[in-house]
Amino acid sequence: MNKNIGKVDRTLRIILGLALIVYGVIEGTWIGAIGLIPLGTAIFSICPLYCPFKISTSGSDYNCKL
Repeated sequence: MNKNIGKVDRTLRIILGLALIVYGVIEGTWIGAIGLIPLGTAIFSICPLYCPFKISTSGSDYNCKL
């Protein structure tokens, strides 16, 4: 699998994911579960939604193989 998420994108996804999880826990809602999506994509540095649009923020040439 080729990584298509760069450092800045990854950092923003981690912050967003953790913020959503904390918000969900504090408020007692299911919204925290949505935070797992950006957190998971940040951990693996792969965003499946970038593939159809041929986007890569990692600085390397686009080459999407999932």
